[in-house]
Amino acid sequence: MERKFLPICREDMEARGINQFDFVYVIGDAYVDHPSFGHAIISRLLEAYGYTVGIISQPDWKKKDSIAIYGEPRLAFLVSGGNMDSMVNHYSVSKRLREKDAYTPGGVMGKRPDYATVVYGNLIRQTYKKAPILIGGVEASLRRLAHYDYWCNKVKRSVLLDSGADILMYGMGEHSVIALAEALESGLAVEDITFVPGTVYKTRKKEDIYDALFLPKFEEVKEDKPAYAKSFYLQYLNTDPSYGKRLAEGYPHGIYVVQNPPAQPLTQEEMDDVYALPYMRACHPSYQAQGGVPAISEVQFSLTSNRGCFGGCNFCALTFHQGRIIQSRSHESIVKEAELLTQDKDFKGYIHDVGGPTANFRYPACEKQLTKGVCPEKQCLFPTPCKNLKVDHRDYLQLLRKLRSLPGVKKVFIRSGIRFDYLLADSEQTFLKELCLHHISGQLKVAPEHISDQVLEKMGKPKSAVYHQFVRAYQNMNQKLRKEQYLVPYLMSSHPGSTLKEAVELAEFLRDLGYMPQQVQDFYPTPSTISTCMYYTGLDPRTMKPVYVAKNPHEKAMQRALIQYRDPKNYDLVKEALQKTGRTDLIGFGRECLIPPRKLEHKKRISEGTKKGGKKGRKRSRTKK
Repeated sequence: MERKFLPICREDMEARGINQFDFVYVIGDAYVDHPSFGHAIISRLLEAYGYTVGIISQPDWKKKDSIAIYGEPRLAFLVSGGNMDSMVNHYSVSKRLREKDAYTPGGVMGKRPDYATVVYGNLIRQTYKKAPILIGGVEASLRRLAHYDYWCNKVKRSVLLDSGADILMYGMGEHSVIALAEALESGLAVEDITFVPGTVYKTRKKEDIYDALFLPKFEEVKEDKPAYAKSFYLQYLNTDPSYGKRLAEGYPHGIYVVQNPPAQPLTQEEMDDVYALPYMRACHPSYQAQGGVPAISEVQFSLTSNRGCFGGCNFCALTFHQGRIIQSRSHESIVKEAELLTQDKDFKGYIHDVGGPTANFRYPACEKQLTKGVCPEKQCLFPTPCKNLKVDHRDYLQLLRKLRSLPGVKKVFIRSGIRFDYLLADSEQTFLKELCLHHISGQLKVAPEHISDQVLEKMGKPKSAVYHQFVRAYQNMNQKLRKEQYLVPYLMSSHPGSTLKEAVELAEFLRDLGYMPQQVQDFYPTPSTISTCMYYTGLDPRTMKPVYVAKNPHEKAMQRALIQYRDPKNYDLVKEALQKTGRTDLIGFGRECLIPPRKLEHKKRISEGTKKGGKKGRKRSRTKK
């Protein structure tokens, strides 16, 4: 059977002889039929189960008829804001509008609304009063209960209520969407489908909520920050499918939002089946005239080998979305997909990535997780690796070797994150050796994030000594292999716990490293992370102890400037920060100094260095990395 894109317009629907779709899927992204896009997985999975699906991509939310092109679906509308939260997609951490949207044809901004899931849901509800609406995707998943919204600086209600939807699917959604489809197909009314794991529903019947943990009510968490922190941590402790409890959150007028326990992770066979669905592996051809969809270029020749992450970084929402239990595909499934890549006319011989949230995680952290779930109040790697942690790179190495040996494959890169603390916990150095020998092109990007142990503790990251140990191991291995390769550290400014003092420590670290990052990530408080909870409440929800939070834009600018202290544009900010912290010893002409006493002298020194150094000077600076 010939592979085709799913219908995107009325003409496609009629050409296939379909009078009414089972599901109409409204999405905030352009339609890209590739397994790296959530809407592609969900729609292809429904199709595999015999349901018809019509896609409405980036409807004009100012026009009601934009979501009515197919009429009312037989079973339900599906709604997703896209592969990213629409607010993160639209705005930088400084709340400035971004210039490009990688998930829109031609990278054009403005093709989706702010809070897309809410807007699309209400648009549908205005037109179809009784049609079931099921919402999902990252935006819905991470806003499923009361949550702090950075962009309006207040606690917002569950997106289920604000969108007018009937049911919210959280997490990855494959199990949930099929269970919901089958329940609707059986004739159950949508308001009676209250039992599906991985879903959230609303009810006024408190007596029907069974075996639930009742969270503080919305009005309380909205007004009281300690109550919000306690509520958030209760949610965090119930994200595992093995023991996670049903959660209920009360709202005014007797409404309850009820979160069912998480869905079970996919088995390897199920995950293989998902990635074997007949994707076109491209954006819809109707977008080509506009230059295509930029986001496809990042994943077109990459392979997803796993899901989930037991890394436990506090600024990451993976615990709330994909969970901490690793799910992996079989070698056969990944190799088969790689063989498809080699047949693509645009394939040049390079597989860009083989990984997931963390590339070198292939299996659950320990045997216990397979039957009892993850430890609710303990992390696998933080503050140090658990004694029960299973550290083994052999399976991943075997997979990479198979991919390297495929005809037509010149190089296999690893670009998704490597957990260096997990790598160091492996007594064998084989993975580090083959990583340096085969899977890097001159530089390896790693994420120490900071160098102050005080800040790292709030981030849920290993102590700085662990990163230094990895740097030495990496350098030693490259020396043995006679390869000139470097590390590029990702660093974050203004994370909760970071004062100007810790920011200066980070600048000193970069001075000693001889490296200034081209880009710096200022901490971005996105929904449903421990770090965002700290940012909003000023409390660590794990201990309820106060945490310093830099919220003043000028202080945040100083912290960011310290990481790029060599940039002349940052001189005044760096000088002010050093004066405020009593570190004027770092203002001068000595090797230990960050900046000279006067801005004029700083510019003069840079100018003279550029004239004298040339290419040789740049090479020397690079070697210091």
